[in-house]
Amino acid sequence: MPALSVDLLFDAAVRILLQERSLTITFTKDLVRLKFPTTRRLAEFLNVPHYYVLPYFAMMEEEDLVTRAERVGIMTTAKGSRKMINLMQTKYPDLTRGILGEAIFDELVGKTPSS
Repeated sequence: MPALSVDLLFDAAVRILLQERSLTITFTKDLVRLKFPTTRRLAEFLNVPHYYVLPYFAMMEEEDLVTRAERVGIMTTAKGSRKMINLMQTKYPDLTRGILGEAIFDELVGKTPSS
């Protein structure tokens, strides 16, 4: 069983979204949000019981990385989007570009300042 961490959950989330070729991205005037996989999907992907991942989502909310909304799901905040897009850029750039295309990937990166 993998040692869980916020970083591992973000990496797993990116891998799930890219493997399933299903990214939900919301662009607003000054914010980009990405929809996170469900806690159950992350637990299944990581082969851990569902209740193992729940405390990490509480931590991610406290660290202002994600926000949960009833009937909407889990979305990244500005800080969480930077973390997720950084992973896409550094670990999975070719796969991300292959799914989003160069223009959308560049727009995503451009709308997400590094600080």
